[in-house]
Amino acid sequence: MSLTFWAAMVIIALTVVALVKRYETRLVLCVAGLIMCIISLDPMAAYNQFAKSMTTGNLIQSICSAMGFAFLVSYTKCDIHLVQLLTRPMKKLGLFIIPCCAILTSVINAAIPSAAGCAAAVGATLIPLMIRSGITPAGAAAAVLAGTYGSNFNPGGAHPVMISGMAGIEPMEFIIEHSTTYAVLSLVGAVMITVVEYFLKDHKGSGDMGEIQTDATGGIDRVNILFAIAPMLPLVLLLLGNTYVPAIKMGVAQAMLIGVTYTMIVTRVNPQDAFRSFFDGAGKGYGNVLGIIIAAGVFACGLRETGVVDALIEALKSAGDYARVGGALGTFTMAVLMGSGDAATFAFNEAVTPHAAQLGMTISDLGNTVMCAAQLGRTASPIAGVVILLSGMARVSPIDLVKRTGIPMIVAWFVLILFLD
Repeated sequence: MSLTFWAAMVIIALTVVALVKRYETRLVLCVAGLIMCIISLDPMAAYNQFAKSMTTGNLIQSICSAMGFAFLVSYTKCDIHLVQLLTRPMKKLGLFIIPCCAILTSVINAAIPSAAGCAAAVGATLIPLMIRSGITPAGAAAAVLAGTYGSNFNPGGAHPVMISGMAGIEPMEFIIEHSTTYAVLSLVGAVMITVVEYFLKDHKGSGDMGEIQTDATGGIDRVNILFAIAPMLPLVLLLLGNTYVPAIKMGVAQAMLIGVTYTMIVTRVNPQDAFRSFFDGAGKGYGNVLGIIIAAGVFACGLRETGVVDALIEALKSAGDYARVGGALGTFTMAVLMGSGDAATFAFNEAVTPHAAQLGMTISDLGNTVMCAAQLGRTASPIAGVVILLSGMARVSPIDLVKRTGIPMIVAWFVLILFLD
């Protein structure tokens, strides 16, 4: 191995330390990638990669439109109407309220792709509902956390868009291809969180809300069905267009904009406020989500320039059937340590996944496995943003939540590796 390679390994180690210490992810990845390009005597490669990633059309259209629509849905409280509608039949389920809440969260997470955003909307209703039904606060929050996995069904999600673009297919085609994987993992998580909470006796709570102060109605007196339909409309259009009604097949951005139009009509929101909210969300999508993708691209460029990618591919090729396991284990571990799997997943998929054929896999399968593993790891991390949010809502420690989600996510990881994709 060359001196440049070993210098890159040191930079990678320092990058991991910086990310674990919660330094700004985009800064860390960009600086690390630039330094690796500099020691490879090609600093312009980093700048060229940055510029190239800024204008990736399919990513910008899908992610920004999806985030803009999510912001509008939140602004008009259509997400709360959807939550209230779906939780009506759940008040007297006993122990079975735990898996039902986990699965319900997954369904709503498909419409609200942000894990934290979904948890905020769902938790305000489901946590008090579960506590009053006899579930402990920690058990209630952990059940919601176990369901923050449904974003994989959203064709505007950053990872499905990125991987499908590499594979040369539409995001909805990618999601349909792997829908069984997502459904099984969600079901495994729901079942296992129920088993764990049963043994921890979380179903024998006192029903006392204690210090928890939350409006379980979300400020809504009566559910409006037309409002509740809004968050799911783009997903339904995309699903039908890619399966049973090809005449309405359309892109992600177009479906999201139809959702925006419908939401504005049924809620009769001020158009100026609606457009302001939509573009605020689109800007957040570019800055926060695409920003990490751009930074991960610069980091991956540095890995390529220093020869790390070639070395990694050769190592994975020699590993044979274990190549997929290595990628999934690495991203799962990094997600647990960092509280977010995005940085590791984007970097891996940018650098290694395009070479999936050399490893005996398809781009779609390898990219999806890495993505799913990282999300499972995030759900078991005590420093993940969604974990901290839910622990605050339930007035418990983040450790109390991951004590309940840790085993279910590990079991789901083994199911992913051994039986899925």
